[in-house]
Amino acid sequence: MTVRDVFPPPGSNQPERGAQEALEYRARKAQLDARDRAFATQLAYGAIKMRRTIDWYLAPFIGGRANLPVVVHEVLRLAVFELVYTTPDVHATVFEFVNLAKKYGHRGLANLANAVLRSFLREPPPQPVRELFESDEEYYGVRYSLPAWIVRQWSVTFGGRLEEVCAAVNDPPQAALTVNTLRMDREAAARLLEEREIATHPSRFVPDSLLLDRAAGPRALEGEVPGDFWQQSESSAMPVEVLQPHPGESLLDVCSGRGNKALQMGARLAGDGSMICIENDPRRTATLQRRLEAAGVVAGIVEGDATRELLLPAQRFDRVLIDAPCSGVGVIGRHPEARWKKRSSDGERLAITQRALLERLAAHVHEGGALVYAVCSTDPRETTEVIDWFLMKENFERGLIPAAFEPLLTDAGDVLVPPGIEGRDGFFIARLERRT
Repeated sequence: MTVRDVFPPPGSNQPERGAQEALEYRARKAQLDARDRAFATQLAYGAIKMRRTIDWYLAPFIGGRANLPVVVHEVLRLAVFELVYTTPDVHATVFEFVNLAKKYGHRGLANLANAVLRSFLREPPPQPVRELFESDEEYYGVRYSLPAWIVRQWSVTFGGRLEEVCAAVNDPPQAALTVNTLRMDREAAARLLEEREIATHPSRFVPDSLLLDRAAGPRALEGEVPGDFWQQSESSAMPVEVLQPHPGESLLDVCSGRGNKALQMGARLAGDGSMICIENDPRRTATLQRRLEAAGVVAGIVEGDATRELLLPAQRFDRVLIDAPCSGVGVIGRHPEARWKKRSSDGERLAITQRALLERLAAHVHEGGALVYAVCSTDPRETTEVIDWFLMKENFERGLIPAAFEPLLTDAGDVLVPPGIEGRDGFFIARLERRT
């Protein structure tokens, strides 16, 4: 049912849900215990993520059955995922999914599902190999279950690392916490988590970030005082480190969302300085306010569209962070359905907003001040093209990036984090400094 929530049948009135929301709802409704919930998560998320590869495996067995009911097709996808990507009792797997086909279809469809799965077991197709495809793009798309347009985009951006990136986005993402340094240092947080039998290791890029194993992510926050630390990916924490806010400075956080980066920035002020946050969504603004208060961070909040003039014309800030709305193609490994829901036109559409934000906020940076532009995307239309346009138009230049980021620097001097590698989200970060 989770898969059907994510991919409602065409023409139905069924609302579309994200995979996490759908699984939460279905697991709660079915009252699954922890073990069953973990297996249901693996099965549902895996069948959603590996959809294109699974369809390639199924193609020889269902052929051109144009009238195959959607629900039976989804049942077969789930069954093939379990057979290919787990170590199941194959007979029990076939029995369970044939019964599902009968439950959501009829006896004839159950017989069809039985025939397909038994044929699959008798003559399992080989894994996709390069010789079977006309191009690298098609091969990598099928082999790693990615839309052709994403493979094409990554081919341009990552060149010889293309297959490494395509493979990595199917690995479990790295879980991480950011420590509120107003209350404790990273070492103290690590000791606290160690007492709870949660192993961590420090990020080599972000001094207030702790990395932990994926399973420990939710457990790390259980019973914790709100605001001591919070879940935030290592890549998401990088822009604040590139910004380098210091006590005594005036900060502006644009598109604050729920406030992860605002909390980071506010903690680094150490109670000395000022910060304003801009967020357009009232619900996120309310969450931001609660989280700032819980963390002991003082900041003003302006609610509104940051592409419009929300600040006084003369207001200037030492450091500005623009965490711009983006296509999110860098985080498709973290959200199993994302690769199928995004569109190749997203980058072009969102670049309009990104440019408007930079143009509007540039005037609010002090001479000699820094502006950091960050997106969880690696689409050149949202990254290098936006920055090159901005630098041609405004009196800014690229600034120095902290030395720790050298392995991630592009030839132009921006930070580019490849999606999936070492469990990270894909990110682009540019530091721009206003000329005096």
